Amino acid sequence: MPLFSLVGYFVFFYPIIMSVTWTVGAVFFYYRIEKHSTLPELAEFPMVSILVPCHNEEKTINETVTRLLSLSYPNYEVIVVDDGSTDKTSALLKALAGDKPVRVISLKKKSGKPSALNTGILACRGQIIVTVDADAFLDKDALTWMVWHFIHYPRVGAVTANPRVRNRTTLLAKIQTAEYSSIIGLIKRTQRNLGKVLTVSGVASAFRLRALVDVRFWDTDMITDDINLTWKLEKRFWDVRYEPKAICWILVPETLSGLWRQRKRWSQGCLEVLRRHRDVWFYWKCRRIWPVYVDQVLAVIWSVTFVCFTALFAVNLFLPDFGFYFYPIPTWYGGIISVVSIGQFFVSLWLDGKYDSTLKRYYLWVIWYPFLYCILNPLTVVASLYQGLFRPLGKQAVWTSPDRGYLPVNRQGGS
Repeated sequence: MPLFSLVGYFVFFYPIIMSVTWTVGAVFFYYRIEKHSTLPELAEFPMVSILVPCHNEEKTINETVTRLLSLSYPNYEVIVVDDGSTDKTSALLKALAGDKPVRVISLKKKSGKPSALNTGILACRGQIIVTVDADAFLDKDALTWMVWHFIHYPRVGAVTANPRVRNRTTLLAKIQTAEYSSIIGLIKRTQRNLGKVLTVSGVASAFRLRALVDVRFWDTDMITDDINLTWKLEKRFWDVRYEPKAICWILVPETLSGLWRQRKRWSQGCLEVLRRHRDVWFYWKCRRIWPVYVDQVLAVIWSVTFVCFTALFAVNLFLPDFGFYFYPIPTWYGGIISVVSIGQFFVSLWLDGKYDSTLKRYYLWVIWYPFLYCILNPLTVVASLYQGLFRPLGKQAVWTSPDRGYLPVNRQGGS
């Protein structure tokens, strides 16, 4: 069989195989753990410190902090770290601190999200640290769901929440509403079965303080602090869990440029993590991380291969004698991909529908996701290859405020 044919089969069947794996794994997780769990009654309420790092968040910070102060958990504090904001964020936080039980740490110079978190943790009184992005709302029972894991399992080092999209006014936002269920939710459920979650959600996760001390907190030179911290915890054999009932309502980009920047940063972050943690192959004790590592490498290879083959196809359109007949829009292969994708979306919406009763109305929008996934994601991987593979590590990584969408007045969100 020609080499091009073998590579072509890889391009087509790799996403199919992974889709089936995620779907079956998520269903297994649901019936084994998720289905029968009810809101736990805690025998104790350890102190929880909620850290909110922010930079230029004048449009969202007031509502975020106000929502955080109305959770059902009885023993927690809110600490906001203003990382050198140049808009009205500082003034809004000063007013909040004078009117509500919230503490504010103001940094004069922007140093990056990891540095802001490392600074904020010095002021925390809790043994459980919850990090929340400045545009996110935690569901009122989210802390209870996450804290339960730390109380009952001493080796649990982190628990990641279940992010749900709350701005759903544009096509891009509606597609991402389906994506967070059909891709991210299924993947995390499946990885939890294997015992190695690829990454906690940077938008909302809980950590045991002792575990953070053990891995020396957040590295300040990584473009995606959440993935790197997860791998550091798992290399030290801390258990990282996914709690689907700890709901966090988030904003997603609603412009192509904003979505491109977000996904390019994610792609670069994954490549940097693969570089930094390649030493997992030298230790037999880290063997449970190997499948996650291999999956990420294969995902990168698939993206590069898909982009290269599509480029060759484009050349063949203008140069018919070029002799390359790979078609990125397949015939019967496409039928298989479509059926598998529809099944995956159906399962994901069924699983997450109990947490978001409006989710099923977005099922019709998922038909657009394969186009977005097969075009945007591989391109962002290729675009980030150089920086991800060759950017000198050790240099401090800073942030810019992401695209928060159009911020409708009547936002969707949990109570």
